[in-house]
Amino acid sequence: MPDLPGLPVPELLALDRRHVWHPYGPMPGRVDPLVVESASGVRLRTSSGDLVDGMSSWWSAIHGYNHPVLNEAAREQLGRMSHVMFGGLTHEPAVRLAKLLVDMSPKGLEHVFLADSGSVSVEVAVKMCLQYWRSLGRGGKQRLLTWRGGYHGDTWQPMSVCDPEGGMHELWSGMLPRQVFVDAPPAGYEEAYAEQLRAAIERHADELAAVIVEPVVQGAGGMRFHSPAYLRVLREACDAHDVLLVFDEIATGFGRTGALFAAEHAAVTPDVMCVGKALTGGYLTMAATLCTPRVAEGISRGEVPVLAHGPTFMGNPLAASVACASIGLLLGQDWLAEVKRIEAGLREGLAPARELPGVQDVRVLGAIGVVQLDHEVDMRAATQAAVREGVWLRPFRDLVYTMPPYVTGDEDVARIARAVCAAAKEG
Repeated sequence: MPDLPGLPVPELLALDRRHVWHPYGPMPGRVDPLVVESASGVRLRTSSGDLVDGMSSWWSAIHGYNHPVLNEAAREQLGRMSHVMFGGLTHEPAVRLAKLLVDMSPKGLEHVFLADSGSVSVEVAVKMCLQYWRSLGRGGKQRLLTWRGGYHGDTWQPMSVCDPEGGMHELWSGMLPRQVFVDAPPAGYEEAYAEQLRAAIERHADELAAVIVEPVVQGAGGMRFHSPAYLRVLREACDAHDVLLVFDEIATGFGRTGALFAAEHAAVTPDVMCVGKALTGGYLTMAATLCTPRVAEGISRGEVPVLAHGPTFMGNPLAASVACASIGLLLGQDWLAEVKRIEAGLREGLAPARELPGVQDVRVLGAIGVVQLDHEVDMRAATQAAVREGVWLRPFRDLVYTMPPYVTGDEDVARIARAVCAAAKEG
């Protein structure tokens, strides 16, 4: 192992095991994590050597690491102020960020609520929808409709619209708000399924505040892709039956699927849209909930005319400045060509996985590549196989997948694809 500054690696890992609770893991941990000392470009310097990051740090670091433009944005803002409360005050980074998000989002989304994380942005979206109907004197519209296979975060309301069977939050199914679920969307367009969506919305319209879905790509619930035509079906059915429509674009936003936002594949504007993950280029935690004037004005007409939500770090100027710089980087280049280049590389590189035993499906969309197995992946074996190829991957359930940074070169895309195939073979 390379020499790392500070604590020796064995001592650091011992302290980690004793004190640090990692995501989706037991306490104490049973498998030692890799120790990351630094990161630059698409490479992580770890206790196992340099690894190409095939995960964009859970899909957020779209520009890679240690980017000079984002570094400078952070340094410049630190020289002014790192934080100031957002209640009763405002500042240029937050205002500029809100304007950027409105300008690049589907037409009609004009108001921006800045949140701490993706889960919180979904909480805010649900609160907006519930309060909208209460303000209009229709407080009985309290439930949400979604399709199975979805994932919207780990806090309370988002957990209630994650798949209640076989998902990460099945443990809480008896305690969470009871929502309305329809079958998971098929990959291709099927009129029978479209009719199922229409019928469910019509049947529950009187109690539905909103429909909430991940457009085109279902993320941590299973990395499934579906026809954009279903988004048009949802928009039409929601309009017909007086139900709000929420798109969770936390994973799909900022170009990942080959459109700035997945809603564009269907030319549909939701009433509320959540963004996060890539918003700051992976530098700082920040998310946002956007809504139409209809939603904002409806809430403002109510008995309580304010949205009663205000995180301490709402509108954090440091995060907002980096987010503005990240969006500028994205829009200042031919991001679509880069995403399409990665898509082509993944299609070619993952094709051999179709011949591997135990592989059920291989699918690619934009800068997303997925190999689905017919069994639960052996996390340790699959991860070790990827590391041997010089790549960091994080398989889960029956999936080995990659969502690399957009700056990943062709040779590294090919290496990532080889690592996915190796992990699928060993896992």
